[in-house]
Amino acid sequence: MSQKKQVTFEECMENVQTYIKRPENIELIQKAYDFAYEHHKGQFRKSGEPYVIHVIQVANTLALMHCGPKTIAAGLLHDTVEDCQGVTTDTITELFGQEIATLVDAVTKIGAIKFKDEEEYLASNHRKLFIAMAKDIRVILIKLADRLHNMRTLQYMRPEKQKKIARETLSVYAPIAHRLGISEIKNELEDLSFKYLDYKKYEEIKDLVKQRESDRNEQVHEMISDIESIMQEYNIQYRIFGRSKHFYSIYKKMVTKNKRFEEILDLLAIRIVTDSVVHCYEILGYIHAKYRPIPGRFKDYIAMPKANMYQSLHTTIVEPEHGNIFEIQIRTEEMDAIAERGVAAHWKYKENRNYTPEYEQKEIEDKLSWFRDFSMMTDEESEDPLEYMNVLQKDIFEANVYCLTPRGKVIALPSGSCPIDFAYRIHTEVGNKTVGAKVNGAIVPLNTPLKTGDVVDILTNNNSAGPSADWIKIVKSGHARNKIRAFLQKQEQQSRKESIKLGQSMLEDEFKRLKLDPKLMDQKRLESILTSLSFKSVDDLYVGIAMKRVSLQSIVDRLVKNRSNMLEDQEIMKIYNKQPAHVTKHSSCGVIVPGVDTIAVSLANCCRPIPGDSIIGYISKGQGVKVHRADCPNIVNEKKRLIPVQWEEGLDERQYEVNLIIHSDDRNYLLSDIVTTLQQCNVYLKHVDSAVDDGNLEATTKLTVSVKNAAHLQNLISNLKKVRSVNEVIRTIQ
Repeated sequence: MSQKKQVTFEECMENVQTYIKRPENIELIQKAYDFAYEHHKGQFRKSGEPYVIHVIQVANTLALMHCGPKTIAAGLLHDTVEDCQGVTTDTITELFGQEIATLVDAVTKIGAIKFKDEEEYLASNHRKLFIAMAKDIRVILIKLADRLHNMRTLQYMRPEKQKKIARETLSVYAPIAHRLGISEIKNELEDLSFKYLDYKKYEEIKDLVKQRESDRNEQVHEMISDIESIMQEYNIQYRIFGRSKHFYSIYKKMVTKNKRFEEILDLLAIRIVTDSVVHCYEILGYIHAKYRPIPGRFKDYIAMPKANMYQSLHTTIVEPEHGNIFEIQIRTEEMDAIAERGVAAHWKYKENRNYTPEYEQKEIEDKLSWFRDFSMMTDEESEDPLEYMNVLQKDIFEANVYCLTPRGKVIALPSGSCPIDFAYRIHTEVGNKTVGAKVNGAIVPLNTPLKTGDVVDILTNNNSAGPSADWIKIVKSGHARNKIRAFLQKQEQQSRKESIKLGQSMLEDEFKRLKLDPKLMDQKRLESILTSLSFKSVDDLYVGIAMKRVSLQSIVDRLVKNRSNMLEDQEIMKIYNKQPAHVTKHSSCGVIVPGVDTIAVSLANCCRPIPGDSIIGYISKGQGVKVHRADCPNIVNEKKRLIPVQWEEGLDERQYEVNLIIHSDDRNYLLSDIVTTLQQCNVYLKHVDSAVDDGNLEATTKLTVSVKNAAHLQNLISNLKKVRSVNEVIRTIQ
């Protein structure tokens, strides 16, 4: 597929007829060309050439990849629906059939839809393309051929447009060509993109390669002559030639590995192509017998093919006379074809076989390990095109860690992935039920980074509660992250439904207990009190009741405030304003209402005020005055039912319960140090509960303690903050 010069339709048909012979197939391609020629008439590209030249080049690239007649016809027609007036998908279906129409539609850009920005528009087009590709691989072959010719003629575009198209090519189309093993197209797309994105660096590397070209060619020629003598001595069938490294791959090695041009070992590269796998290993043995191999540079991709089906033996040797270093690649003819044209070489069109796209698509999924994952993601992933492209970019295009299941299936993952990523790549349910993992036979933590070659065995339990929210921080693949989020959202929705049901039941039970009319809690009355309680919907209110974020009493008070048999605000205020007839009684909770001793007073459980706190009284219905901290969120929106209250004097002997939460870095003896501090501060511990987050090794300790007053509490908090590894101490409000 090295033909880069512009061809005519006649020259394209010569390439087609080298493998397509049947008259009906030739007629189909001719018919597609005639249709494209007629409808693109009068249209010109930026270069000034007739537009039809572009579709001919696309068809020719497909012919050089030995694609079938319907694929070539679709290549010729690929821009008609998008660019030609009066041509629709229905037109193509009527004239050329559903199969070709589907291919043309898949590569047609999305139109007539408004997008918020160009990024979303591009992502939506890519998503449409890849969804179609997951169903039919021919879609991406057409698009790659289209993009290749567009890149070859990019010099006619404005500089900013050149950069935009080059960036898209480098981030989307070159990686997918690489994953499909089509290295000829991938290499050319990368070099052309590199040229437009960093012209100065491109020319610099080009000059460096050119300066050493004659020396390098001479060295390669000498080495080829030496190897040829070995081949002839052992009578092995072979082809041998020098292989030049393309500019962008040189640039990547210089940047990612921080190497100088002279340090790149595989600049001098030789490829040997033979007739059988046995001869590959035989040739390798003869070369290693004569030349010293560099340790750690041998790779057997025949026994362990890459994810894109690439197979070859790679070794790096030192030529003894001048000390030159050569990379040698040894492969069969079939392997060489797949290395250059990838999926297109493996499934090249043959007229004498029964051709069904569905069968070939299934075979692709069987042969290309990543394609099955790609199809699965395309079926399952987010409707958001940007999210979809982010997952695809990271999980498929950038996957460079290759692990194995116990049965030998290869799983490709992004760098830094852990067993949880591996589990979700196998199946969503496997991920959701994961409880542990073995790597190379040893049980490891679930956050262990995986390396290429690791054999991973996922341990599952059907009774597992499912993934933890902490897993989102651990996983590296977008696919796993989305699956965990989906599970947690579903769980939250289920939990919310149960909370709504529970909250409604609790309110109904409270009404029954108080013997109130159920009509007072109808939908409209509930909606009327939402704002005063800071809820957005009745369902949110029910959840608040179930989670004890709001007291039933405060809801009942609002719902029944107009009932004649309850005390009205004015009556309450009369009692409050009435002069005391006798000496004030002491309150059981240590709080009094100035001038009133006929009302029951108690401390609110939500904020648990203690002497020294600023406090306010809330007049409840049926339960007297509830005393809250002045900053309690449960009474912050109250206006009418608040009255001033105050602490009694001489309360030093009383104890008050307070809830605390301590956030700290986990360590040995942490809880022991916290309890010791409580004892030193003369604080009684009533309850303790401690949990550790394995993801970030943070400990959360919940305490219920008894203190005398706010000063006593403040002293305790100050001392707890001095305990080693404690980050924060919070007094909670329920």
